[in-house]
Amino acid sequence: MLSSFELKKFGPIHQLQCENPGCINLIIGSNGTGKTILLKALYSAMYTLEAYERGNEPRSAAEILADKLYWTFETEKIGDLVSKGADSPLLLRLCLDNRKFLYEFGKNTTKSIQRLENNVPPRNSNSIYFPTKEVLSLYQNILQAREVNKTFGFDDTYLDLARALRQPPTQGRNYSEFASSRKQLREVLDGRVEYDETSGRWHFKKGNQKFPIGVTAEGIKKIAILDTLLGNRYLDPQSIVFIDEPESALHPIAISKLLDIIVMLAESGIQFFMASHSYFVVKKLYLIAQKQKDLSIAIIAANGHHWSTANLRDGLPENPIINESIRLYKEEVRLTLE
Repeated sequence: MLSSFELKKFGPIHQLQCENPGCINLIIGSNGTGKTILLKALYSAMYTLEAYERGNEPRSAAEILADKLYWTFETEKIGDLVSKGADSPLLLRLCLDNRKFLYEFGKNTTKSIQRLENNVPPRNSNSIYFPTKEVLSLYQNILQAREVNKTFGFDDTYLDLARALRQPPTQGRNYSEFASSRKQLREVLDGRVEYDETSGRWHFKKGNQKFPIGVTAEGIKKIAILDTLLGNRYLDPQSIVFIDEPESALHPIAISKLLDIIVMLAESGIQFFMASHSYFVVKKLYLIAQKQKDLSIAIIAANGHHWSTANLRDGLPENPIINESIRLYKEEVRLTLE
């Protein structure tokens, strides 16, 4: 697990330090505060650690990282990621199981990382990023744009997820830790998503009926992606999963069920980082934290340029999502009493 991390001068994030992230971490804040940037920054670092010295990979960690930052943030040069007007370098530090990984570079950096320290041993596990848009209906477009045309448009979070889904289902049994969560995923789906090698397209199969992925509900596709990555063993109990807006295209009931499954997976070892605007996500995780005191659920909140961290088992800190919900409730009461 990520046991701590720190960012300085990383886009809109002037300074953020989190010393005790949880098994599940919820990132909230207004638009433009850097929630997605935080997810992508952490994911890029994890990808670097997992690609480094894997198989026949010849590149250094610095080369892997520079390439990942370039294609994940799609900037003209990676120095553009440094906060505007900053007089010091961008810095990211994280500890994975208390082993440090750190890098920094300045605003004039093109594709060469000035400083990188890595004390993390090579990893066999995979981390993955779920972008806001689902990828199943865009699958061929993503691969064509990136692997053939090599153009910007779909950043590396989309490409990496498409490639992960491309791995065929493994033979034999799933990880025993995931048996209950996969069963619940299938119950929510009431079917399964399959890839047709002949047509090169995904389909949703329910009973004896097969539906094109393009006419399948967005929520079903999002949940099916998680089930597929568990089924083909791309994810294992040491993986880290980053999800941008888990509530996107999901009914509140489906959000609640998905979060219950995420809790089961977190209890099995997977660490989650999620960015959300949803009252349902905040409230559901708060209630889970109150019921399961042994499960660490952290909330990382942005208020302008200031970031704060808290653990939901200690209560729900003041935040704009809950405050707006309370304001609307008070307005409703006032209108009722008039």
